[in-house]
Amino acid sequence: MIKEIFSKPKKKKYATIPSESSKTDVPEGVMTKCSNCKKIMYTKELQKNLKVCLNCGFHLPMTGYERLSSLLDEDTFTEMNQDMKTGNPLNFPGYEDKIAGDQKKTNMNEAVVTGTGEINGIKVVIAVMDSSFRMGSMGSVVGEKITLAIEKADELSLPFIIFTASGGARMQEGVLSLMQMAKTSTALKKFSDNGGLYITVMTHPTTGGVSASFASLGDFNFAEPGALIGFAGRRIIEQTIGEKLPEDFQTSEFLLKHGQLDAVIPRLEMKEKLHLVLEMHQAGGDSEW
Repeated sequence: MIKEIFSKPKKKKYATIPSESSKTDVPEGVMTKCSNCKKIMYTKELQKNLKVCLNCGFHLPMTGYERLSSLLDEDTFTEMNQDMKTGNPLNFPGYEDKIAGDQKKTNMNEAVVTGTGEINGIKVVIAVMDSSFRMGSMGSVVGEKITLAIEKADELSLPFIIFTASGGARMQEGVLSLMQMAKTSTALKKFSDNGGLYITVMTHPTTGGVSASFASLGDFNFAEPGALIGFAGRRIIEQTIGEKLPEDFQTSEFLLKHGQLDAVIPRLEMKEKLHLVLEMHQAGGDSEW
């Protein structure tokens, strides 16, 4: 059933790409270069295309709030626990300054945004990780916000959706960071036992302790195209096993081919596909799909 839903991606019409000469005498921020194909494009056109390259289809990073805006119906998002802030439990040198710098740069208090909203009229609890804040690393506040969001979904009997983007556990918080793997997983088990629907969407990158815990526990595990997904780094694995790994190793496409994902969904189709899954869940599986 799921393969039928996601097997025929729609063809997209991309906007015209400006020439290299258009870079000259252009105010900062007007143009953006794709980090994959290096083409220059108008930033406004790129944003309209949800930060998917107009030339090669590469998925550029989105902030947490940009992601929410692209997915949720207008004026339906209510943020939860937005005032929670990280302390410095291990008195790690310089940690507080780094957190303060990221808070100023991203206008976020932590690396995840959580809340309730609607996708084509279906209410959900949603969490979105943001790699621009400490590389989306999972500290105690990130784990706590995600756990509280799971518990809210359980309380309201709503589906829970998470978009992951993380370099893994946050080393400045030591074992307190690693504990979040067990805490979030336990909350998800209780949620599942109560019949809750849990959907994960892994975006670039989803690695380390995040990939080994809540990112891989969905009833449906999806990913964006080209996302790096894995636990240990490529070089470490190659040195450990003494073998060269495939070029596409730890990409979302590689994981899909080996049965570790249910689908790879282009960003421009994400809202529609998530809505289909939510509709199926509401209908108890008795849908035409």
